[in-house]
Amino acid sequence: MSASATVQKTGRFIGVGVGPGDPELITLKALRLIQRASVVSYLANDEGGSQAKTIASEAFAGVTHVQNEIAIVMPMSTDRSLANEAYDNGAKAIAAELEQGKDVVFLCEGDPLFFGSFAYLLERLEGDFQCQVVPGVSSINAASSALNHPLTVLKESFAVVSGRHSALQIDTALEQHDSVVIMKAGRARPRILMALRKTNRMQDAKYLEYIGRENERIVRDVSTLEDKAGPYFSLFVVTKSERGTR
Repeated sequence: MSASATVQKTGRFIGVGVGPGDPELITLKALRLIQRASVVSYLANDEGGSQAKTIASEAFAGVTHVQNEIAIVMPMSTDRSLANEAYDNGAKAIAAELEQGKDVVFLCEGDPLFFGSFAYLLERLEGDFQCQVVPGVSSINAASSALNHPLTVLKESFAVVSGRHSALQIDTALEQHDSVVIMKAGRARPRILMALRKTNRMQDAKYLEYIGRENERIVRDVSTLEDKAGPYFSLFVVTKSERGTR
């Protein structure tokens, strides 16, 4: 049997972006795929809770058939080997469903391929199965909307970094680019604040948590922000205080 024939007889692995928090930011395509899926997968904590599944609650309300669920429980530990083990086990469970000809829809907060956990499963499955991605609204775009503030205009440069980057990398981005979004602020919040002070960009920065959710928080004056670790779902948006008109 040819490889192409094998692919046709197996299910598709579909990464679906559900947005950063607001259930209404799910695309029509994602909604349709979630509601028609035979199997839905998502990351979960030790108690079975899933942020992505919660965001997609309105989509699940329209499901009229029995769906199997694959919850991939991620350890709270920072030990990367434990996370890799969870992804390995999740990929095996998903593969078992795909081999039976069932489509598996994986729910991913934000966009599946932008700091998305879907990427780790994709690299484990794309060599053997047909894979598809449905883009989602990222927290960056949602943050700009929540602030009613453009990320970039005219010839401004734009960079995205993570709180997991080194102090030097964050400093460099702040010094070299007009607009900078610092993702995954969380535990790195104290040193991000330090970097903003060091590069004289405190007045340019805004801070957001849980964008699009009931507990959304926006701090427009980051000099008032607590100098301690924050939640995982948080970011800084840094733009020029004064912008040109051309």
